[in-house]
Amino acid sequence: TIDSNSLQVSLFTPANAVIGHYTLKIEISRDQGQSVTYPLGNFILLFNPWSAEDDVYLPSEILLQEYIMKDYGFVYKGRESFVTSWPWNYGQFEEDIIDICFEILNKSLYFLKNPSKDYSQRNDVVYVCRVMSAMINSNDDSGVLQGNWGEDYSKGVSPLEWNGSVAILRQWSASGGQPVKYGQCWVFASVMCTVMRCLGVPTRVVSNFHSAHNMDGNLTIDTYYNQNAEMLPSEKQDKIWNFHVWNECWMIRKDLPPGYNGWQVLDPTPQQTSSGLFCCGPASVRAIKEGEVHLAYDTPFVYAEVNADEVIWLLRDGEAQEILAHNTSSIGKEISTKMVGSDQRQDITGSYKYPEGSPEERSVFMKASQKMLRPKRASSLLLDLLGSRVFEDQPVQLQLHLARMPVWGQDVPLTLHVWRVPERAHPRGPIRLVVRFCAQPLLHGGGTRKPLWRQMVHLSLDVGKEIQWPLLLPYNNYRNKLTDEKLIRVSGIAEVEETGRSMLVLKDLSLEPPLLSIEVSERAEVGNILRVHITLTNTLMVALNNCIMVLEGSGLINGQIVKDLGTLMAGHTIRIQVDFYPIKTGPRQLQVLISSNEVKEIKGYKDIFVAAATAS
Repeated sequence: TIDSNSLQVSLFTPANAVIGHYTLKIEISRDQGQSVTYPLGNFILLFNPWSAEDDVYLPSEILLQEYIMKDYGFVYKGRESFVTSWPWNYGQFEEDIIDICFEILNKSLYFLKNPSKDYSQRNDVVYVCRVMSAMINSNDDSGVLQGNWGEDYSKGVSPLEWNGSVAILRQWSASGGQPVKYGQCWVFASVMCTVMRCLGVPTRVVSNFHSAHNMDGNLTIDTYYNQNAEMLPSEKQDKIWNFHVWNECWMIRKDLPPGYNGWQVLDPTPQQTSSGLFCCGPASVRAIKEGEVHLAYDTPFVYAEVNADEVIWLLRDGEAQEILAHNTSSIGKEISTKMVGSDQRQDITGSYKYPEGSPEERSVFMKASQKMLRPKRASSLLLDLLGSRVFEDQPVQLQLHLARMPVWGQDVPLTLHVWRVPERAHPRGPIRLVVRFCAQPLLHGGGTRKPLWRQMVHLSLDVGKEIQWPLLLPYNNYRNKLTDEKLIRVSGIAEVEETGRSMLVLKDLSLEPPLLSIEVSERAEVGNILRVHITLTNTLMVALNNCIMVLEGSGLINGQIVKDLGTLMAGHTIRIQVDFYPIKTGPRQLQVLISSNEVKEIKGYKDIFVAAATAS
């Protein structure tokens, strides 16, 4: 539109334009053919999930507010029977984060090898997601995070001690692209969520409990126990993570047949290579559910993560002599993400697979296994063997129960519940059992350390009889012997003296740290002081040494507030007052982490609504 003194021009970027930095110039030609160019400014073009032409179009404002605009959320950890939520500060709108996102793309091997080709493909969300999946880990490149699944974090920060993505991304950028130490799956996935939301791709963080890492593609994970109920290290690379965290990004898949649009799995944790680099995805969630494992990218690997079978063997004299259990439904439990518009957890297991044991689930499993085991071996001998084995003829059933929620620093009371199964044939006399128990520190990757507690129980069971047998795992047995995640596997192997038949009972314990509480007394307003009180009681039998508190929260605090709290004696309570000035309006989340030598992660959060500053 033109009036006497001004010209108004509207620009529309094509949906297939490359994302990145642009300079906007206007060229004005005079009558004589001379032209003058005026720079109008710079802008950054992103993917646009509000545009129906864009491959990341998400036609729901409620979902866009959650998966693009929400700058905090939760990561789900623990075990399937006790899922815990961890607050996380994504902070994708913090001042420098968008520049760091493009810095990551410009340090990728794809860009360094062929910059013009890489730039030309940055209009393709599948390509950008795949590059980012490789760049969040540092296995091949100057990626953002270095993984560490050992227990020595002295050269960096324990993965448990991060509150959010902003500090990680800023540290990586400030160091010129030196990988930040250290990350594990939930850190990789949370940082990827920040980056992808920042670039305009709807993204969420997803946790899978009892997650398989199947290297040989045979859809079975083998674990081994000896007669003393001790879980043994396996020479195979296959493992079962207690939980594993990845991302889902929302997009149209023009590279796949129709029907596979929507959520796609991307996993930046370096587990195995894909096309030569440590990256994973995008794998269509719909393809995983339907067993279409031939579809790109890395669908067989993700399919196995949620669907593999678990086979537990008893080793005698170093040889696998007896199958203790064949679990067709123990892998891929409680697949979880944050609920839209709520702090609650949403179970999305049904997006990944049909109900366990249903005809659809088993037929999809057979279809996927035939594709993964290649046509010349239409089925696996092991799968055939296992399918034919019947474990229902055990004369007794065993279960381990917790008397109460286990707290780190206290004795753990357990109860063994044993009952006799009704026999079809003429019942025999009493059955005598010897049950050997073993407790081992459980590693996040599913392996164990040497036993820290053993016990043996002799029982006699008549027909129709039940026994409740109390057990106690003393604190002194596990003190100083657990990893930072405070996980214990208690296993028991019961042997029937009359037949020599063995049965396995398992219980994984995650020991809870002390709880902290956060109180906000005043109404929160931009620019006005907000006073927060944080209270922590040390419920343990030991002191907490070198306590450090870190506060974070996009829109509330610029960066982090760090306080040294010193030592908190057993049974004592500390109350800390922190003042800060909120920066942005709207719903915000304050994340609080207190770490000590004894417990790495005592976490809490507080949702705070920040109002606009009232006129004085």
